[in-house]
Amino acid sequence: MLTKMIETLKKNPRTIVYTEGTDKRILESAHRLTQEGILGVVLLGKPEEVKAAAKAGNFNIDACQIIDPENYEGIDAMVAEMVKLRKGKMTDEQVRAALSKSNYFGTMLVKMGGADCLLGGATYSTADTVRPALQLIKTKPGNNIVSSCFILVRGDEKIAMGDCAINIAPNPSEDDLVEIAIESAKTAKIFGIDPKVAMLSYSTLGSGKGPSVTKVANATKKIKEAAPELAVEGEIQFDASVSPEVAEVKCPGSPVAGQANTFIFPDINAANIGYKIASRLGGYTAVGPVLQGLNAPINDLSRGCNAEEVYSMSIVTAALSVPEEEKVDEEGLEAIVRAVVETMLAAKKLDK
Repeated sequence: MLTKMIETLKKNPRTIVYTEGTDKRILESAHRLTQEGILGVVLLGKPEEVKAAAKAGNFNIDACQIIDPENYEGIDAMVAEMVKLRKGKMTDEQVRAALSKSNYFGTMLVKMGGADCLLGGATYSTADTVRPALQLIKTKPGNNIVSSCFILVRGDEKIAMGDCAINIAPNPSEDDLVEIAIESAKTAKIFGIDPKVAMLSYSTLGSGKGPSVTKVANATKKIKEAAPELAVEGEIQFDASVSPEVAEVKCPGSPVAGQANTFIFPDINAANIGYKIASRLGGYTAVGPVLQGLNAPINDLSRGCNAEEVYSMSIVTAALSVPEEEKVDEEGLEAIVRAVVETMLAAKKLDK
């Protein structure tokens, strides 16, 4: 299942940076990726500690580059660039202190072209991986915000929910909701979901009134204009989005109502609560957050991940860094992402 992806990545060399260079799971993945000639690998950490950890695990990392953020020859240029990016929000001293930490250093390495993508979170929290990306990598052309999407899996069933983790503003704009919906639909598709997007509200097609109803309804209209190929309905209540019987009463003839699988919430409060209800009471396993809209692929691992998950997610992350004109075939990417999901689910079951 990985063959096509590996062949493409070998033709389009990519380098991934790991923020936790002494972690056994990271080292096993680095060993495999370099020995198989799939990716270039940068390991962050003190060289003696990284090499000792690799030796203890019997991993060959001779082909990996090891960088100690506290002893990096190009640190002055990196500091100067980060000061510019932070636009007066951090002093030279504060930037230098931040870059001594591998999460900030690794993100800047990607920003300055020293690596194509980054994978972290084996020991860091999600916030520690996401924060530098938001501050430094920023959004890709055409995007104004970074958002997130969770994929929820229960048996063969998969659904997507956004934005459950990133945009903490209590009142996202219509345009924010448009971007979250379109990006979440793209993420859903990568994970093998044919997106049918429900723009959730306490109202269905005008049954209720209020500023938030108007906002979601207007956002839905904008989505249809911006992405006419996307199946989307809104504003719509959750029951009408998933129950064919309710849909027949509340919005008959809708191509989405009663069969939605990609749910966009009106704000992060509803979204975060919603995905956790699905996870805790609905029996779904949550995979994510998957970051959307960034200028370069930055992905977050679960701290309970295993080495196989790191290896697979590294390939996915690297594949996302391939320019559009060199893009790997979509079916191959979807197959690998599905494999990653299966690995993550198996790892979570073992953790329990």
